[in-house]
Amino acid sequence: MTIETNLPDLKLRLAEEYDVPLILKFIKELAEYEKLLHEVVATEEILKKSLFERKIAEVIIGEYQEKPVAFALFFHNFSTFLGRPGIYLEDLYVQPEVRGKGIGRIILSFLAKLALERKCGRLEWWCLDWNKSSIGFYKRIGAVPMDDWTVYRVYDTALDQLAREFKN
Repeated sequence: MTIETNLPDLKLRLAEEYDVPLILKFIKELAEYEKLLHEVVATEEILKKSLFERKIAEVIIGEYQEKPVAFALFFHNFSTFLGRPGIYLEDLYVQPEVRGKGIGRIILSFLAKLALERKCGRLEWWCLDWNKSSIGFYKRIGAVPMDDWTVYRVYDTALDQLAREFKN
């Protein structure tokens, strides 16, 4: 399914299984930009299972002049306060050579529309504190930083240890 946009030559589409190598390429490009490439352990097989067999997340591909140049990976979360789902945007990436054309804004606008269609109460994401250009962009579209909240993460050996503590 191809989705027309108001930017000439830009089309959005939901990713298909054949896009797995492209998705991994975009993930690595984003990780390199964020100086986190060393943390990428995803493989094509892992992505195939997660995205297309288990359907844990969804991906949008942005094609400009019929060339893939952007992606957004998202999934549903749930707000107990709202009693409704939300969309959590895990990654949004636009290749450097096409930045400034409005592609990121169009993708976020599409996700906002999708959130409303799915009766979601929120569209949320994280942004690295040093990424001032993205922060400025997000604020210009009306996003509000959640300064009162700190993200906590349990992973790697701490995740293993915590899981071992559960006895059933």
